[in-house]
Amino acid sequence: MAFIDNVLQVPIYGWKDKEGNLSKPSTLTLFSSALSNVNIFKSKKNWLPFMSWTIAVILLPLFILLAIYYASWWITGVCFFYSMIIMSTHGTIWLHRYCTHKSYKFSHPIWRFITQNLVIKTVPEEIYVVSHHVHHAMSDKPGDPYNARGGFMYCMLADVNHQSINKNLTKEDYQKARNFLSQTGVVTNSYKQYLKWGSITNPFYAVGILVLNWSFWYTAFFLIGGHVLALAMFSAAMFWFVLVRAFNYTAHGSGKEKHIDGVDFDRSNLAINQTRPGWFSGEWHNNHHLYPASARSGFLPYQLDMAWVYIYCLKKLGAISWVQNDHKKFLKKYKNKS
Repeated sequence: MAFIDNVLQVPIYGWKDKEGNLSKPSTLTLFSSALSNVNIFKSKKNWLPFMSWTIAVILLPLFILLAIYYASWWITGVCFFYSMIIMSTHGTIWLHRYCTHKSYKFSHPIWRFITQNLVIKTVPEEIYVVSHHVHHAMSDKPGDPYNARGGFMYCMLADVNHQSINKNLTKEDYQKARNFLSQTGVVTNSYKQYLKWGSITNPFYAVGILVLNWSFWYTAFFLIGGHVLALAMFSAAMFWFVLVRAFNYTAHGSGKEKHIDGVDFDRSNLAINQTRPGWFSGEWHNNHHLYPASARSGFLPYQLDMAWVYIYCLKKLGAISWVQNDHKKFLKKYKNKS
């Protein structure tokens, strides 16, 4: 079995059914699997999925408190802006284009650290990065960890059901998986530690960086606007953290062929370009699948790419030493077809 086919933990219902087609478990089965995978009493190797759900559980009371006592139109506007634009764009900049696709390089680790912690931290890098490599290798096929053909809940619960690494990798394969995070600054486990914890990320680092990040941002927002602003920002972070799970479902046509001529040029998968994710976070998803290593995915004149704006500005400031931009390649190959 090829490394990329084996790097993720196979769900209890498998990637394929008996006929070799995508396994489509019921919602009940998906939730049952999710609860099993976050059970740290069953196995300490479940700590990373457990942490993922714990983040949402901790943030939920903050939202409830905000909604009951401080709800207003301006709070709603602030939450929308921070969640749908700031958090979304940062996810593209950090998790997508840097951590996964290595589409640019920082000139000094301090710029990497600042970019990593530019917003309230929610998604552990390992959960996103490793599974996203598999997603590109198997887009919309059995084995794709957030396969839109599996349905809405298949994608929504992917972080705990489909995105954890295989707990039984060989030392050689573990090193390959570990290399996925080599540029991120994340403290990783040795092979011996991996066998104990079932993850690439060191759990003490993951908890420590989360606590430091949350402490900094709550203090910063409190000093700017008091507890109300801090509650609003952390509530917004929770909304992004939950809703981002639906992105791959909608960005892959909800599991159906929805390509538009002159807009979606990659027909090897179901990925489509959508205006809202494109303008708000630079996620022109069909373009991204066409040129996954590009630090820019807004290729057509109307395709605003705020993630690229950030990367471009840091490049001009000298904070980024190298960047891959496939805009010209796209224009040369596709400009007469748009």
